[in-house]
Amino acid sequence: MASLFTQRAERTAGSIDAGIFRVLRPEPLHHTCEAAAGRDSSMTTWIREVCETNGINIHYLRTGGAKDPVVLLHGLMGSGACWTPLARALEGEFDVVMPDARGHGGSSAPHHGYRYDDHASDVVGLIRGLSLSRPVLLGHSMGGMTAAVVASRGAGIIRGLILVDPTFLSPERQREVRDSDVADQHRQALGLQKSDLVAQARARHPRRSPEIVELQAEARLKTCMGAFDVLTPPNPAYRDVVSAIDVPSLLVMGDCSPVVTLEMATELRSLNPRVRIEQVQDAGHGLPFEQPERLGEVVLSFLRELVQENSTFSATSTGDDVLL
Repeated sequence: MASLFTQRAERTAGSIDAGIFRVLRPEPLHHTCEAAAGRDSSMTTWIREVCETNGINIHYLRTGGAKDPVVLLHGLMGSGACWTPLARALEGEFDVVMPDARGHGGSSAPHHGYRYDDHASDVVGLIRGLSLSRPVLLGHSMGGMTAAVVASRGAGIIRGLILVDPTFLSPERQREVRDSDVADQHRQALGLQKSDLVAQARARHPRRSPEIVELQAEARLKTCMGAFDVLTPPNPAYRDVVSAIDVPSLLVMGDCSPVVTLEMATELRSLNPRVRIEQVQDAGHGLPFEQPERLGEVVLSFLRELVQENSTFSATSTGDDVLL
């Protein structure tokens, strides 16, 4: 959803309380141009399947292996494949599951049912359908709000939560986004060729790797118009959602993000002390695509801590404890 928001960079690292926040300064990126030659060979070994839940099919990629499960949820106009760089960073230690949300990628596109509660129910259905034993849930933007809603339902279905610049918007901002031309822009984009979208994106986001740009272009062309119903207010009340979360949680935000601001992050931590905050410099709402290496470092660190804290964390469980 990076295109929905005008980026701003008003905050400085000096304004951060070192006792609460950790500021991550990016190092120079060294991208490999895998997209120019198609796809990195690691993707060919990943599982590509469909899970039936809530009357629809959810398509997903999965790195596999008898490892601790992590589920990655993308944003509006994205797809599970857009998490490829992060999945590569995690797959050595974790079983990474990357679903396409309904109306996106290879998943079903029903005529209705695109609110956050619908997306959250799909995620719960996927976790149960794949018998994932209390996975860690990570989401960005729309996927971040979805992940937070799942976590707020409790029931012991997940072990931890990572929110990457989730769409925690005020009612006023929700109306602004709904009334913007973002849906019309997407309708026009659906009439373009992939090469046109790639060229536009490369000009607009010169820091993003060729691979990410291609993956996002493919995902956009596979996003149905109905998916934009998620922008219809009201969103779940994010303060109530965060207050109800009862698992270890990490909130990752860019220092230039207009969505999750420093002030909001401070308030959310006061509402729920289980929320830890990490700020990545030189990143906006599109943090996963602008600073993928930094995000990978932050996520791996948090996941490893969870594993150390709970020696029973295992992806080989049948997940029956979740269903009881």
